Amino acid sequence: MTTSNYATERETTEGKVFTVTGGDWDQVVSGTDPINDERIVVNMGPQHPSTHGVLRLILELEGETVREARSVVGYLHTGIEKNLEYRNWVQGSTFVTRMDYLSPLFNETAYALAVERLLGIEDEVTERATTIRVLMMELNRISSHLVWLATTGMELGAINMMLYGFREREHILEIFEIITGLRMNHAYVRPGGVAQDVPDDAIVKIREFLKLMPKKLKEYEDLLSGQPIWIERTKNVAVLDVTGCLALGVTGPVLRSAGLAWDLRKTMPYCGYETYEFDVPTHTDGDVWGRYLVRLAEIRESLKLVEQAVDRLKPGPVMVADRKIAWPAQLAIGVDGMGNSLEHVAKIMGQSMESLIHHFKLVTEGFRVPPGQVYVGIESPRGELGVHAVSDGGTRPYRVHYREPSFVNLQALPAMAEGGLIADVIAGGASLDPVMGGCDR
Repeated sequence: MTTSNYATERETTEGKVFTVTGGDWDQVVSGTDPINDERIVVNMGPQHPSTHGVLRLILELEGETVREARSVVGYLHTGIEKNLEYRNWVQGSTFVTRMDYLSPLFNETAYALAVERLLGIEDEVTERATTIRVLMMELNRISSHLVWLATTGMELGAINMMLYGFREREHILEIFEIITGLRMNHAYVRPGGVAQDVPDDAIVKIREFLKLMPKKLKEYEDLLSGQPIWIERTKNVAVLDVTGCLALGVTGPVLRSAGLAWDLRKTMPYCGYETYEFDVPTHTDGDVWGRYLVRLAEIRESLKLVEQAVDRLKPGPVMVADRKIAWPAQLAIGVDGMGNSLEHVAKIMGQSMESLIHHFKLVTEGFRVPPGQVYVGIESPRGELGVHAVSDGGTRPYRVHYREPSFVNLQALPAMAEGGLIADVIAGGASLDPVMGGCDR
């Protein structure tokens, strides 16, 4: 009997017989490949694009197959939540707007709703202010989804999508600049209302955008939806079913792409969303393709909401009447952005010493908030954005903590990536739409 590299063999009256048994593959391979048992550990990121900024992924690879994936966060840590404890309640708006920098108006609105609940003035916020908040948030949702579509397209090879997505987003940023004086990080939504009213020329720009955007969405679908490479890179890639989403706390478009129509605007309404007509798009595949379709559909629903909000805008104040809570300055947009109206400052200084003292105390010290704690959740472009605010009765927050969907959703990346190819890590991570400013707040 002799032994070859593959099996034992022996001569019989019928000829040569090979005896093939199981379990010999390791020995066979190890004889020719000395590193067959080794796995390679590589860093993916932090880099832009691919890992959406300062996200680091540690991947253990066997060939091109991901055996283990770990997310490392914290490189963009800004200490915003801690900084809030050293500023008055109104100044907090300037900090929170910089967390998830692609959806600043959601950060501001969630914070303002929490402060208003602590103050007990939820019912005093004017109808016009609430409508403006809805209008601004839905425009912000569209702009955020456009950035997702643009960057994901680029990462998967559709370079043109990057150009088109940012081109349309520019229209929204111009509208924000007309209304707030800034393209991003607005600090526009304040406890008690909004910083200033929406000017008429902004309404004109919004109506122009409402006519433009549906045509552009059709162009995106013509570019991507039937494209064989796009389909290959997204369908049945990074699958996470509804059970996995619920187990990991995943919310937003990722959860809805797995089939569960959970949207806080419908399930736990705020800002009067229950009075608007819109649908909650869902898909059932729970893959990158499903998340792409859900976000496109959400842009269309947000366009419907923006149109309804514009039609609802009735003349009226945009801040609560209580002068001990309302930020006293009347703001105006000058050449250097938004600031105090010089006419208003002159009026205050010319009225009386008492009004000037009141203005000074309210601006420098801030108003007092009764002791207590609240949790307020809203539906951001990435999922449930929650604010847990605690007051000890002072003029500054005792503690503010955000339940940030980017941070929570990133838990799902190993479940989506392990067992798949290294190229699909990019597609799966992108489909979560993480923004590291919110994750590392």
